Amino acid sequence: MTALGLMGLGVMGANLARNLADHGVQLALYDPAAGVAQHLAQDLGSAGTACATPEALVAALAAPRTIFLLVPAGAATDAAIESLLPHLAAGDVIIDGGNAFYRDTARRQATCAASGVHFLGFGVSGGAEGARHGPAIMAGGDRTVIERLAPTFAAIAAKAPDGTPCFARVGDGAAGHFVKTVHNGIEYAHMQLIAEAWQLLRRLLRLPHEEVRDLFARWTRGALSSFLMECAVRALDTMDKDGTPLIEHIIDTAEQKGTGQWTANAALEYGVAAPSLAEAVHARCLSALKDMRLAMEASVGAPTMAFAGDSKALVAALERALLSANITVLAQGFALIRAVDAEHGWGVDPATVARTWRGGCIIRSTLLEPITEAYAAAPALDNLLHDRALWRRVTAGDAEWRQVVVTAVAHGVPVPVFSASLAYVDGLRTGRLWADMIAAQRDIFGQHGFARFDSPGRHHADWAPLDLTPPAGGR
Repeated sequence: MTALGLMGLGVMGANLARNLADHGVQLALYDPAAGVAQHLAQDLGSAGTACATPEALVAALAAPRTIFLLVPAGAATDAAIESLLPHLAAGDVIIDGGNAFYRDTARRQATCAASGVHFLGFGVSGGAEGARHGPAIMAGGDRTVIERLAPTFAAIAAKAPDGTPCFARVGDGAAGHFVKTVHNGIEYAHMQLIAEAWQLLRRLLRLPHEEVRDLFARWTRGALSSFLMECAVRALDTMDKDGTPLIEHIIDTAEQKGTGQWTANAALEYGVAAPSLAEAVHARCLSALKDMRLAMEASVGAPTMAFAGDSKALVAALERALLSANITVLAQGFALIRAVDAEHGWGVDPATVARTWRGGCIIRSTLLEPITEAYAAAPALDNLLHDRALWRRVTAGDAEWRQVVVTAVAHGVPVPVFSASLAYVDGLRTGRLWADMIAAQRDIFGQHGFARFDSPGRHHADWAPLDLTPPAGGR
């Protein structure tokens, strides 16, 4: 296979190098940290050549050269590109495999194009383990260049259950990095739903640790089967050195690296309803307020009330609710991809995206099979919840979903993503919402106008003056 340059040899870069070497790719290696490239080259044997400088990295490759960047997003990526461009020629290729902000990718593509260099944005998902044994790769950029490189990256990608490589060109321009961003936003929401289920089972119902673990394990074998659910089982299986569950010793704060925020910001920027994806980010922000939460609990008391209902019924309801909410989260993510793609003209095919996510990536799950089928059957589908088969799966758990949310609210257990997902579904199927009152208020204080059912165009009203006199006889 074609020789490839790798720049950035941290855990991800080194594991990807090993994966590529296993598939017969000759590698030129560079990392700014002293000795890193040399050590990895020794590990790879004849498949790896260490390079001391970016210039040497370029010189080690035959034209047209391809260099894969696996460096931190932001300034480090710009610095890497600046170090390479003076030594590259027209027709050479730089691939950014980091979690880049898609507008940065578009800017870098324009910069490189001025020198005749192709810049591709590859969204790579699967973590360190995926890099080593097979990630999901969402490629964005020039079709001809990606098709030339496809055999190499399809070979190292994960395989879906049907054996299809989880590598695909998802669209032009910055499509690869935007699709990966939304993937991460969906990941945030799926993780939050599992965490909310854990909170209800362990801390409201007070089920024994082993019982919750066995329940999650059972869920991995059914409709809720997913890599993240498997991660939850592993978390519950791990014991601390004193023999108690490790999870009980973990501080309840969750960090974030920004991709979830980018997803929520994109939804706001493009006017796409994605409340579950946004609430998952807000939930992490709330988790970070640990000291404040402890102080509030000490001063005013915890909101959680003792549960006196039917635990078995709530556990069964939670399983149905989790499936419905997970589908809703995916629907919001794909709706966001469609809207932003329509704005930029990348030509993203949702079926290709779903197909690529079936293996290797963090959000891989059995749900991606029917989603792939839905988009393959109806490529113009504007929202996944309009697919009848998926809609039936969502509404089959309608009563149980409401039972979970109502029970949680009644007992003071915050379930922001369960709640937001249900509100999204209810909003989509409500023909007349509350926005008539919002439109009226906006016209009263700002003369912003409103639309009428019985007359086209924008309208203003001569609104009644404020009168707070109690009506005669009272009400």
